[in-house]
Amino acid sequence: MDAMRHHGRVVLITGAGSGIGRAAAIRFAREGARVVATDVDGAALDGTLKAIADAGHDARGVRADITDPDGIARIVAEAGGRVDVVVNNAGIMDHFLPLTELDDATWDHVLAVNLTAVMRLCRATVPAMREAGGGAVVNVASIGGLTGWVAGTAYVTSKHAVIGLTRSIAALYADDGIRCNAVCPGGVETNIGVTSAPAVEWAFERLGRSFARSRPAAQPDQIAALVSWLASEEAANVNGAIVTADGGFMA
Repeated sequence: MDAMRHHGRVVLITGAGSGIGRAAAIRFAREGARVVATDVDGAALDGTLKAIADAGHDARGVRADITDPDGIARIVAEAGGRVDVVVNNAGIMDHFLPLTELDDATWDHVLAVNLTAVMRLCRATVPAMREAGGGAVVNVASIGGLTGWVAGTAYVTSKHAVIGLTRSIAALYADDGIRCNAVCPGGVETNIGVTSAPAVEWAFERLGRSFARSRPAAQPDQIAALVSWLASEEAANVNGAIVTADGGFMA
């Protein structure tokens, strides 16, 4: 950990109330960033802000629903007009629902959180990065964006699309000094919540064939360390990269 790595930079982090988001918020704060942390769960977000304060650092928190355009606007407003780094971490699972059992409400909600909110936050912050002469976006995708074997149809679709969004931003805005990369974790000890409870037994059993080759779940800070590096100037030549952090699962 480098206390000067992100000195003075403004970093927005979604899903900061727990798991990778909390670990990233703490790490960026310790590395000198002005962190704007957001989560839909106010109590969880308060826990993150307390952990940062206990470590001797400051951060601002915004309780917001990222599926609501007004929530996105409030997050960006809290940054005060300057954004150097965006970490799109918030995400939900889909109960491992297969196509034939997938209801519209689940499909719409999973894509709203995992994909549309990512697009909207990038759309709201990239103009400030262009005006400032550069910036970095790190999207937390998943190995579910590289294979169909680890979740249900909606989740897998959303994470594949995040990878496409990442590459599009990287290609179109590289000339503006903006880099956009994605991290694809495997299993991580996070609090993704009730949306990970399997709802269709036969589908979960079939997907379970892949679980036998899963590595032990990573700790959130192991992923946060990679996110921090990708956002830093040390990764200045890394753009449009899709980086697996799965302990060798995809290998």
